[in-house]
Amino acid sequence: MTVKEILIELESLGSEQTKKILQNHGAGDKTLGVKIEDLKKIQKKIQNNHELALELYDSGVYDAMYLAGLISEPQKMTKEDLQKWAENSNSSMLSEYIIAWVSAESKYGFEIADLWIKSDKENVASSGWATLSSLCQLVPDEQLNIPKIIEYLDFIRANIHKTKNRVSYTMNMFVICAGSGIKELYDYAFNIGEEIGKVKVEMGGTACKVPYTPEYLKKMQEKGYIGKKRKTAFC
Repeated sequence: MTVKEILIELESLGSEQTKKILQNHGAGDKTLGVKIEDLKKIQKKIQNNHELALELYDSGVYDAMYLAGLISEPQKMTKEDLQKWAENSNSSMLSEYIIAWVSAESKYGFEIADLWIKSDKENVASSGWATLSSLCQLVPDEQLNIPKIIEYLDFIRANIHKTKNRVSYTMNMFVICAGSGIKELYDYAFNIGEEIGKVKVEMGGTACKVPYTPEYLKKMQEKGYIGKKRKTAFC
């Protein structure tokens, strides 16, 4: 399929109701309102296609950009590709999910995430923290730089209530992912969660809530999920 053919199909699948929901999550005017389940059906037809993914993302249409991530080949992404995707994101659902998933499975996950979390741009910084969250869930503990992860946690402890809206949200999620994905950091993350307390984030009028870290970690511990790694960042 070509980009033009895909855009025509996406337009036929869109709905005003879904479009409104997506726009409440930050997607701009160039949103067709296609459900993720329908995007995944197209993904199944196309499979992975690096060049097509880059073209789709360049369309600037939210739904096509999300699909681009689904059909991407993360190991083929260059640092320039990833930077372009992060800079041009038009929704938190792209910044914190699609871009983070692709970046975490690329060759440059830690390197580029460490760069992004220092950005003054909300969408870029949130991509950085979300990428780090995925890496905590993916990478075996023995391959992780645990002192560096602790540095990130300490930085969050001191700064989470002073950052931009979506950055606060992704910082909070990083504490949860570090504490659940890395067994030896469970107590450390739990204690930081207690210190920072409940994190206030404007959720765009949606019903979405910000997880309270200690409560969330405790539930994961009770279910036996602490230290269990994921096979892929993608959902």
